[in-house]
Amino acid sequence: MTRNLLDFQIFLAPAEAAGGGFSLSSPDIAEGATIDRKFVFDDFGGTGDNVSPELRWSEPPAGTKSFALFCHDPDAPTGGAGFWHWLVVDIPAEARGLKQGAGTPDGAGLPSGAKQIRSDYGFAHWGGPCPPVGDPPHRYVFTIYALGVETVEAPDGATASLVGFIVNQNVLAKASLTGLYGR
Repeated sequence: MTRNLLDFQIFLAPAEAAGGGFSLSSPDIAEGATIDRKFVFDDFGGTGDNVSPELRWSEPPAGTKSFALFCHDPDAPTGGAGFWHWLVVDIPAEARGLKQGAGTPDGAGLPSGAKQIRSDYGFAHWGGPCPPVGDPPHRYVFTIYALGVETVEAPDGATASLVGFIVNQNVLAKASLTGLYGR
């Protein structure tokens, strides 16, 4: 069966509407504000501490069975794909946030059962902002997805784009927060 873009718009519209009061916030990053150096990457010329920020969400829709959290830089000069900085899936439905520093390589600060997916840095943990020197500030979009499934069934080694596709096929609602960083 061939699907066109209109089919997907009709499919996704109810998920967006189901969000109600679903929201994402952070005591570490204000909407539209500059991200602190503490959260910036510590390689590729970045001089930050590479600590993942604290994130909180509230009022997920009825039927939420898990959450996924992504951080994406749509302004990265990658030929249009942007850059995936962090992907966490299988966050339990009762969770309402991730603590600052939860995005370590061992994932010890994540809720039980949550797992990190390999980012565009090539590893499965938080990788902070690190835009090219001289670029205007990039947008770092944190998005929490309320999902109608308990686990995201992705094959081992799945790319961020494939995991994003699977998440979006199971989304009930989503909420975003955007911080800025340039150097």
